[in-house]
Amino acid sequence: FGMDDASTATEGTNHDDQTNVEKSEENALDSMITMPEGMEEEEEEEEDDDIQVILPNQANLSTNNQNISTIVSPFVEKPLARAIGPTMNLYPLENYVIGLKEAQIEKDSSVSDRFSRMKEIFEKEGMRRTVDGILLCHVHKHPHVLLLQIGNSYFKLPGGRLNPGEGELDGLKRKLNSKLVAPTDRLPPQWDIGELLCVWWRPNFDQPQYPYVPVHISKPKECKRLYVVALPERASFAVPKNLKLLAVSLYDLYDNTSRYGPVISSLPQVLGRFNFNCL
Repeated sequence: FGMDDASTATEGTNHDDQTNVEKSEENALDSMITMPEGMEEEEEEEEDDDIQVILPNQANLSTNNQNISTIVSPFVEKPLARAIGPTMNLYPLENYVIGLKEAQIEKDSSVSDRFSRMKEIFEKEGMRRTVDGILLCHVHKHPHVLLLQIGNSYFKLPGGRLNPGEGELDGLKRKLNSKLVAPTDRLPPQWDIGELLCVWWRPNFDQPQYPYVPVHISKPKECKRLYVVALPERASFAVPKNLKLLAVSLYDLYDNTSRYGPVISSLPQVLGRFNFNCL
């Protein structure tokens, strides 16, 4: 009887101890799931005793704790001007007078003749270097690009081939004067040539052009560089009789490769970084 009582008492004690352990574990689990208010902040404050993040404008502030290691945060707001693209003033199309001058004789009667002549020049001078100007105005507050039209279906930007050893900016001014200025004009426009907007490459003696050099091409046949040219508020142009100077909207150019080709139809995308101020 005594052994049974002792065994029963021992089992009761063990049962009570097990119950207390389980309750302690449950309390601990509850404390892990739901922390008392202030405990999380205290733990974060203890971690902050070792590392403190200081922004650059606070880096010069003195601190009494010499043991604190400081880290300059790289996540600082950039100046707003960097997020806003460059601004270009555009003037209405009616501000520009377009006249005519003597016709310019085309050197090639067909596309195949043009590439044959390009091949001959390549063998003598190497890669063909071309510069074109992107001249803009606005019609009803919408940006338009000035294009030269040859015949009924060929469009191009004002510009052309550089002479051997000729600089790009000087060559572009020479070509703009040749295409758009009358020979008798005593005061030709002072061309304000801006930044280089894009570069296109012709890998072979045919029509395809790309905004990069294909990996299998070691000697591209032509490099075409496009510059933005800011027009003055007013100017007079003289176009050869066999050409037309047109103002084409970005809306018409966008994704219209079949009519304008890949270079001209891509202008709305590359001009998208500009803020146009239509005056």
